[in-house]
Amino acid sequence: MPDAVAGGFTDGGLPPTDYGLVVPDGWFRIPLEPDGWKGPIKALTERVFDGQDDAVLLKREFSKALRARAEEGYDNGGVEFYISTTSIGPVPLSSSLLVTVVPPGQGFRLDARGSSQQITAVELPFAGPATMRRTRTVPVADDSSGNRLPVTVVDYAVSVPGTEAVLLLTFSTSLDMFADALVDLFEAVAKSLHWK
Repeated sequence: MPDAVAGGFTDGGLPPTDYGLVVPDGWFRIPLEPDGWKGPIKALTERVFDGQDDAVLLKREFSKALRARAEEGYDNGGVEFYISTTSIGPVPLSSSLLVTVVPPGQGFRLDARGSSQQITAVELPFAGPATMRRTRTVPVADDSSGNRLPVTVVDYAVSVPGTEAVLLLTFSTSLDMFADALVDLFEAVAKSLHWK
């Protein structure tokens, strides 16, 4: 099995069976197997609303929104989802990461989309070459999700060594004023990707 080493990989002849990532403290992991997300979503909801006994409706809506994101992520090949629970003072650092495995044969590639985007070839120190796409989307007035804030999304597409599969890291944030700093954080997380 290939071992991740600085600057590339050793040639073990077999594709990796797993990957690893280092995420910031305060990022909560939700596995996306249908039987695996119920407990973590409940735990995250309790953490976010700790001490707010009068927030029953908000807790229910928060939990429902997380379940919807977990189901959508899983339906699109997602294997795990991370959500930030970190704040700077009273400002929550709204950001998330969805990890998706795109199976062989789908001919996946990151294409340009929208007017506010960049696509760049990058090298991840422990995972190899990748394609990075940064997109900023300003929601339309009648956005059905109810979102009114610009959203910055950064995707990293990395070929899984020895296979035709692609690992896709999709980071997002709606904190427009901190987007550049959070994109730097997303890059640091992506650079921690390594094969096992």
